[in-house]
Amino acid sequence: MKSRSRKRTPNIVNLTVRRRYLTEREVERLMKAWPLWASRCMILVAYRHGLRASEVCDLQWQQIELSEGRLHVHRVKNGIPSVHPIRGDEMRALRKLRRDYPRDAHVFVSERGGPISPIGFHRLVQRLGEAAKMPFPIHPHMLRHACGFKLANDGHDTRALQHYLGHKNIQHTVRYTEMAPDRFKDFWRN
Repeated sequence: MKSRSRKRTPNIVNLTVRRRYLTEREVERLMKAWPLWASRCMILVAYRHGLRASEVCDLQWQQIELSEGRLHVHRVKNGIPSVHPIRGDEMRALRKLRRDYPRDAHVFVSERGGPISPIGFHRLVQRLGEAAKMPFPIHPHMLRHACGFKLANDGHDTRALQHYLGHKNIQHTVRYTEMAPDRFKDFWRN
């Protein structure tokens, strides 16, 4: 009886692993590749707070306390809401954006004056990836994963990370600590 299985020679395509997140340097590269201030600010806010596309698109000025440096994050998918600190560079970007668009209720608006749609944000991120000459296609959720991996690699507690990202179930958070590429970095010291 002949074997019906064909021998497949491994090639580079078979061995390629698709990454579902961006590194901190790749996020910086995205922001530098685009001249529009509001778009760069949107990427920064989505990354720093681990926001989903719909969460960043629905973000309103009433959720931001610029004087206190706080962002009130409302999560979708029945997630846990939280209050995040806003860092200096992000604060400056948001203040500039507020000066440029003082009458808008939403933080990020389209050219037509309404809130940017999640599909519009998806297209923006794709264009940013192309402008930054990223070696793979990117999408907005990669910014959320980038936040999770960055914080996990920085050694933050899994429970704290769960609440920061708004996960009801810790199983959704554990992936960031399981797959954190630097988790073994300090196991052996000279």
